[in-house]
Amino acid sequence: MKTLVSLIGGIAAALVAASASAVITLGASVQLSGPLANTGRYYRDGYEMAIDTINKAGGVKVGGKSEQLELKILDNQSDNNLAVRQYVQLVTQDKISLLLGPFASDAVIATSSVAEKYQVPMVQGGGASDQIYSRGYKYIFGTLPAATKYFESTIEAMGKLNPAPKTVALLYADDAFDVSVAKGTRDLIKAAGLTTALDERYSTNASDFASLLARIKSANVDAVLVAGHETEILNFIRQAKSLSVSPKIYSFTVGVPSADFRKALGKDADFAFGMTSWLPTATLTDQWFGNAEKFEQAYKARFGYEPDYHAASAVADVEAYAKAIEAAGSTDPQKVRDAVAKLNFDSLYGPIKFDEKGQISLPQTVIQVQDGKVVPIYGGKGFIEKPRYPMPAWDKR
Repeated sequence: MKTLVSLIGGIAAALVAASASAVITLGASVQLSGPLANTGRYYRDGYEMAIDTINKAGGVKVGGKSEQLELKILDNQSDNNLAVRQYVQLVTQDKISLLLGPFASDAVIATSSVAEKYQVPMVQGGGASDQIYSRGYKYIFGTLPAATKYFESTIEAMGKLNPAPKTVALLYADDAFDVSVAKGTRDLIKAAGLTTALDERYSTNASDFASLLARIKSANVDAVLVAGHETEILNFIRQAKSLSVSPKIYSFTVGVPSADFRKALGKDADFAFGMTSWLPTATLTDQWFGNAEKFEQAYKARFGYEPDYHAASAVADVEAYAKAIEAAGSTDPQKVRDAVAKLNFDSLYGPIKFDEKGQISLPQTVIQVQDGKVVPIYGGKGFIEKPRYPMPAWDKR
């Protein structure tokens, strides 16, 4: 009897040990505090929701055995130097060899060097700067479209407006993402036959746009394109109102898709154009969530706020690992890296297929705030909904 009990106990202990070891840990350092925390939360929440959903569906199959995913996430406090140290810690001390990324191109540029040095993959949806992919790195993969093409669909749509804008002011912050946006936008403006009335770089976290707005007003610029951060965009719009600056159209790289942006500005958010690589439509089907519309509903119910493309790209990052691990039949970082490079699958974010540099290609849909709601305006096949154009003067709204 004792032998039988001991045998059963040994089997149970072995099962518990096997269960305890059947976990695949993904590591990330994300801006959970500091000035970028409002966007950093999309990545924390997106990562967590994707992992929980995949686990509830049975986890990830590795060589015929199902394993659960888990997340170790650190707060880099919006400090890139701290983020680098934390990724070193994740790899060398915590022995985590599958990395998810932080938010913002500057942070990704800095931390992806850790992944490259230790030859472990990093899949990230927080950085879009072309600089990330111009260094010949083999271990960085990104689910945001190229920064140089962010305004591509906007400028294409502008050419179809009546009357079409003829002069453009281009403003951009001095971080890696916005510099890349400006570089690509200059070529797009030239190709469209538009005249650049203003091309100005401003300091990241700038709060005073009065002089730039005065120049825009003086030059009677038709279109204003701004690449910056959400706080900067809020300041720009508020000061545009106070100085009665009303171009025919203005468009921003960030803010417009966010519910927080619309809440902060109220009715003053109306008429603002932006772009997004993701909209929560039922046409974007997904193995784990069903479709993007169902994901949006579940995300809002869980976290109490609406997801935007940041959250959707974060989910796609986790799904990419799940697909790659299963394809590789292993969690070996080199084998997983090679499997990530070959991925081609549909996600709630869109098709995930990385080019030779490690970046996916997704079109940007032009959007506009109309009566406090985000409305899709222009896509690859033309206008989706009617834009409200030209923007009326502030005292005529």
